[in-house]
Amino acid sequence: METKIRWGIVGPGKIARKFVSDLLLVEDAEVTAVASRSLERAEAFAKEYDVDHAFGSYDALFRSGTVDVVYIATPHNFHKELSVKALENGIGVLCEKPMGINRAEVVEQVNASKQNNAFLMEAMWSRFNPSIQKTKQLVDAGVVGDLKYIHADFAFYGLDKGLDSRLLNPDLASGSILDIGIYPIFLSYLLLGMPEEIMASSKFHENGTELQTSMIFDYKDAQSILYSGLTSDSKMEAEISGTKGQLFLNPRWHEADGYTLVKDKEENPFDLPLTGIGYYYEILEVNQCLKENKIESELWSHQNSLDLSELLDTVREKCGVSFPFET
Repeated sequence: METKIRWGIVGPGKIARKFVSDLLLVEDAEVTAVASRSLERAEAFAKEYDVDHAFGSYDALFRSGTVDVVYIATPHNFHKELSVKALENGIGVLCEKPMGINRAEVVEQVNASKQNNAFLMEAMWSRFNPSIQKTKQLVDAGVVGDLKYIHADFAFYGLDKGLDSRLLNPDLASGSILDIGIYPIFLSYLLLGMPEEIMASSKFHENGTELQTSMIFDYKDAQSILYSGLTSDSKMEAEISGTKGQLFLNPRWHEADGYTLVKDKEENPFDLPLTGIGYYYEILEVNQCLKENKIESELWSHQNSLDLSELLDTVREKCGVSFPFET
């Protein structure tokens, strides 16, 4: 039987639990280790998912020799440091988005991947979503003509979270842009590339946390209208519009289970049901890359993450969004 890829979980919180529920659906993957700053939390997670090794420090996992790759699911501001440490130990990394707080951090992560010949990918799971993959194929094939307009949003009500939560605590890189704004920005980048100009405006919490941001990405022959917010819900249906038709990604579009193609005033819906929650597809990609001894994915490369972090930096700069630990 083929040897399974050994996964380690770094930061056993809610997102990690969702991720592992999908990882358990992948035949050639197994969770062999988990690490937390609290050994008690790591042991509880290990017991819940029948994981052999639990560690009370991240370094202990990185030095243990029990994993081939780790999934880093800590708050944003720990991503860079933990990624680099894992890579320096020759361990592959799937790092939850955003890979770094800013482009400078992503540069460090990419350099560590290259220097240690170890795999690194940002967990931009929507890139591997079947509906989004199909949408890109249709756009690239010219099915909707020349792409002229994208509308994408991501919002939910988050003001009921505690001020010490990752959403509202500036010391944990709080706000909507890095957490959910990254999704609409990603979609515009995926389909239209790097914009010529970015316009953006934000509203803020009294503690300095950015709460909602509207963006216009201006291209030579197209525009994207993008939004992220923690002050209310939104429909989250993405529209991709060209000279010959439109594509609508089902809400919530970043985890779409289908899309609708509109041409000549005819609507044609297509269902693409997900396996698991949707993390399944990025796990397959990581496993395949590891088997082929790659240090990056062709579908979501190091350069893609560098570009995305540059776009996030630009939006934050336009809106005056910074964090205490950056100054």
